Amino acid sequence: MALQSIPCKVQLNLTDTDRGVYENLRLTVARHPSETGQRLAARILAYALWYQERLAFGRGLSEVDEPALWQKSLDDRIEHWIDVGQPDAERLTTGSRRAERCSLLVYGNNRVWAGKVVPTVAQLSNLSIAVLPQAPLDALAGELGRSIDWSVMISDGVLYVSDADTQHELALEWLLGER
Repeated sequence: MALQSIPCKVQLNLTDTDRGVYENLRLTVARHPSETGQRLAARILAYALWYQERLAFGRGLSEVDEPALWQKSLDDRIEHWIDVGQPDAERLTTGSRRAERCSLLVYGNNRVWAGKVVPTVAQLSNLSIAVLPQAPLDALAGELGRSIDWSVMISDGVLYVSDADTQHELALEWLLGER
């Protein structure tokens, strides 16, 4: 019998001073049985970082042809393809070709990945790649439960994530493009 995804209820108070976005969002995010806490946290942070009204979570791990998040137009064109992790150059190229914009939020030890993949995709003009710092992401992932209540403030490209007890500062490193 296959394991079922775990629904996580997310309350996200988003303050993005860089873009003038102020939203109080309620989401239900499906956590795949094989998904790590780091990946789930990265997906939620990617949602906050590139939030738009029609931004939605893809099936990700369950469906290889979908990104972690995407924004579609009213006529079902992919406007923004957003992935998390360390995908290969082929997946980034595919996302870049299928969408007007393609973004990647990298987490984990990426030194080898960045040296191999980033030069291969550097010519893609609609691709931007940001890296999350590992230590604060690990701390956030360790605190995840089935109910997540985060306040996320984005200012000068830095994500400040707080819950009832702690605050974490995640300064993004941009390898390609910009937000």
